[in-house]
Amino acid sequence: MEFLLMGFSDVPEGQILHFGIFLSIYIIALSGNILIIVAVSLNHQLHTPMYFFLVNLSLSDICFISITVPKSMATSLTNSKLISFYGCVMQIFLVVTFATAEVALLTIMAYDRFVAICHPLQYTLIMNWDACAQMAAASWISSVMHSVLHTSVTFSLSFCASNIVEQFFCDIPQLLKISCTDTKVNQTLVFITGSVVNAFCFMFIFVSYGYIFSAVLKIPSVQGRYKAFYTCAPHLMVFSLFMVTAIFSYMRPKALSTPTVDLLSAFLYAVLPPVLNPIIYSLRNKEIQEAVCKISKKIKALFV
Repeated sequence: MEFLLMGFSDVPEGQILHFGIFLSIYIIALSGNILIIVAVSLNHQLHTPMYFFLVNLSLSDICFISITVPKSMATSLTNSKLISFYGCVMQIFLVVTFATAEVALLTIMAYDRFVAICHPLQYTLIMNWDACAQMAAASWISSVMHSVLHTSVTFSLSFCASNIVEQFFCDIPQLLKISCTDTKVNQTLVFITGSVVNAFCFMFIFVSYGYIFSAVLKIPSVQGRYKAFYTCAPHLMVFSLFMVTAIFSYMRPKALSTPTVDLLSAFLYAVLPPVLNPIIYSLRNKEIQEAVCKISKKIKALFV
């Protein structure tokens, strides 16, 4: 009825260092994503489909990192590595839900950029608020359904031997390792669904940006081309970061699987994207920068 999560260190000094690093990362991730949500909400000029999906992505990032990092910090502080069976079930369900939502939202954002650049005159007609709400709802509903599938299949296995999960949170590959049931079906399911979802999203985004770059190169103005590329760059960077780290974590060869590599890969896809996404969008987006500056000025005015 309980699992033991793997910590980053068994030495008190190492545990304090782990807590400090994870606390700093968590604060940065929360601050960055909340700042984007507030900036978009308070600035009416940013009430557009692109920023609507960016807010959804920030919400997903906040939830994604909140599932794993606080529990890991508590483990390092209390030196208690226990997590209940149902706590592990919930962690698996939520991790898969928000990881899938991340991919789905990034794919929709690529479609939004495609319509904006390749069909600018029809943009408001195609990307109307009803369509945006339906696409966002579809991404969340499909993510939950995908998560229910993987969670139910994973916990239909028997765990009768070791209860040590060699990870700082409950993760499907690590649970498959400690199951005393044949996991070939589960491994095949993870590989097939991962391959299908990743291939579809990758090809959709690849084709979308093929049309986007083709349309951008036809823009006569250098400034116009630069502006179009500038609005697409953050999305491409965020998508590449998440996909590379997630694929490496779930679909790498067994020969590359060691406790250290497993910990590092999980950190890269579960912790790093929620931290870097708001930084990338803030640094590469002048409209977000201007909105954040306005908020900071208002806050300063309150204390002056």
